[in-house]
Amino acid sequence: MSEGWVEAFLEMMAVERAAARNTITAYGKDLADASAYLKARGRDLGTAAAEDVEAYFANLGAIGLSPATAARRRAAVRQFYRFVLGEGWRQDDPSRRVEAPRKGRPLPKVLSREEVERLIAAASAKDGGQGLRLACLIELTYASGMRVSEVMGLPLSALARDPAYLIVKGKGGKERLAPLNDAARAATKAWLEVRKTFRPKGDAANPWLFPSRGKGGKLTPRRFSQLLEEAAMAAGIDREKVSPHVLRHAFATHLLEGGADLRVVQTLLGHADIATTQIYTHVAGDRLAEVVKTKHPLARKR
Repeated sequence: MSEGWVEAFLEMMAVERAAARNTITAYGKDLADASAYLKARGRDLGTAAAEDVEAYFANLGAIGLSPATAARRRAAVRQFYRFVLGEGWRQDDPSRRVEAPRKGRPLPKVLSREEVERLIAAASAKDGGQGLRLACLIELTYASGMRVSEVMGLPLSALARDPAYLIVKGKGGKERLAPLNDAARAATKAWLEVRKTFRPKGDAANPWLFPSRGKGGKLTPRRFSQLLEEAAMAAGIDREKVSPHVLRHAFATHLLEGGADLRVVQTLLGHADIATTQIYTHVAGDRLAEVVKTKHPLARKR
């Protein structure tokens, strides 16, 4: 019985909520994990009582899962039961009485301006087209704050005419403007001059800005991460601090340090909720406090 419910729930997530494939796969695995736990108690998702769900949630913390993974599994179970209740397959929601524990959000890793400059210099020092490509990747990501999936998915046509900004389709299909500074545009021009050497043979019509000879015809986020780690080591930067997403963090933090409005940064990042953006105020807090202390006209001079 519950297997059919899970299948219907995942189908609803895909069709009605347009959930990403990775999200649907993760929720399927999470519900399978919950089902296995309940089976050991002589129950399943269809017959579980509130005590069973409460025990499962408590077990997630006891087995040492990361807070993020445990929170996602709880969310999968909660959403599943809300769906089941709405369909009328159960008359109760056994997950309702269990309060979700509050979990702190870790502060993002951020590179300093000087480290970003060293990273770009190390990328540019690589031989030929490899260096031009990596420098372009870093400049584009840092200048625009795009997600790595958005950068990897850029079509060649989006940059062919040297635009001052890009129209990016982010999460949920929402579009936003991503600005490009002079450095990013110059790096893109240099890359476009050698791009053809990276296309798969016989694929002159490859549509991606960053083509690849691998499966899919375009550079992957994993490969971008590997190239960044190599550049970090060459620049004398801890490679654990560097990733495509860290460049996005640096974009946001450095804007706030420079005095940008939080709402503007929210729009540039494509965050639906400003609370997500506010985490960067903590990262930039020390620097911002110093600016207020030394630059505000009413600051006391000692």
